Amino acid sequence: MGDSTALAGGPQGHERLAELIPLVLQGIATGAAERAAPGPAGGPAPVAASVAALEPLVPARGVGAEQALSELSTLLAAGSVDPADPWCAAHLHTPPLAVGVAADVAAGALNPSMDSWDQAPVASELERAFLATIARLCYPDEAGPDAVVTTGGTESNLLGLLLAREQNPAVRPVCGRNAHHSVARAAWLLGLPVPLVVEGERMDPYALDTVLAETGPAVVVATAGTTDTGDIDPLRDLARICHRHAARLHVDASYGGLALCSTKLRPLLDGIDGADSIALDLHKFGWQSVAAGLFATKKAVDLKALTVSAEYLNAEDDTEAGLPDLLGRSIRTSRRPDAFRMAVTMRALGIEGMGELVERCCATAREVADAIRGYPTLELWGEPALSTVLFRPRFGDAAHVRRRLLEAGTAIIGRATMPPGEVWLKLTLLHPHATAADYLGLLDATVAAVHAPEGAVAS
Repeated sequence: MGDSTALAGGPQGHERLAELIPLVLQGIATGAAERAAPGPAGGPAPVAASVAALEPLVPARGVGAEQALSELSTLLAAGSVDPADPWCAAHLHTPPLAVGVAADVAAGALNPSMDSWDQAPVASELERAFLATIARLCYPDEAGPDAVVTTGGTESNLLGLLLAREQNPAVRPVCGRNAHHSVARAAWLLGLPVPLVVEGERMDPYALDTVLAETGPAVVVATAGTTDTGDIDPLRDLARICHRHAARLHVDASYGGLALCSTKLRPLLDGIDGADSIALDLHKFGWQSVAAGLFATKKAVDLKALTVSAEYLNAEDDTEAGLPDLLGRSIRTSRRPDAFRMAVTMRALGIEGMGELVERCCATAREVADAIRGYPTLELWGEPALSTVLFRPRFGDAAHVRRRLLEAGTAIIGRATMPPGEVWLKLTLLHPHATAADYLGLLDATVAAVHAPEGAVAS
């Protein structure tokens, strides 16, 4: 048995990792073979029982690195849903690319902490260069855009409202009916009023014009890729109206933002460069492990609102001597070098390569929608805006169908409640190598589950 206290870094760290990582990989393979489905069967009870079987999970005397890794890696794989299975399509939960996961091994072993330059010399410079690329992608014609790393859309939307509040403490949030729940949460956390809601499946520019004419200082949160349908608000019109009323505009493009990498899909985001700030997630389109969020601003100076001083991290004489100040690059202090795996991935694929993957998923969604139209017992919500497909059985309870497939481990399908309050089934297609043919069996299983008795296992 090897040393469980061996370090991942240092002169011999890589040798110990070379011994341990194969155990993780074997555990993943063994657990996936045990599961043999997109998800574990039986619902919460057997999953809880599989963990309880290890009691005590943390013993008084350890079992050693080899046994712990083998046992728990196998358990994790056997009891997880697998986003790399096309039938795991409930959420904006992407199958990460192997290149990004491999890059994260280096980041985890070397463990740069991104709160001061002396903890992350080259990681901070790689982050700076990568974020400059992202800022230019969002704002190609602006002189001084910037971007920072976040944990995802929730943190990015918080930053969007925070920068608006710092410019005017009396600002009122305004968003569409389909805005992400994190917008209201951000307003609450920041002590701002409850957001005013502009109705419509997509935010109506004329309705927004009316709202802004009647309210005071405002920050408008538009959406480029709603969670339920993937819809994109009319960004150029909204930017024009916000400019007319001197309202700040933040675009939550956590889902759809990486369409900027595709010349074919970029017109869907026409006008996004009129926003003051933009949220992007590479753990959606971008195929990174969670978390991989980005927040871009049209004006780098806006990020000065995040400035904070801590003598042990960014002493004034150090910054005057030329050491970069990293503390003002996040609302967090200690943070992982998440930009590293994003940079490795985008260097490997290039912007065009990333765009091609986004195009594939959106094309597959359209083809799956066409296939649904061919099922007399299924109903399609509408043409996909991005890679989300909403459908339901014409007869039967969609929520029950979803749970039957989930409890059997057959498929992980999402749900969305659409006007006038009806539940629809949701496929969020983020598998870059799956084709429409991979989903035909899932549609058949959905039809079969409609007729299965309550508690029966669908297959």
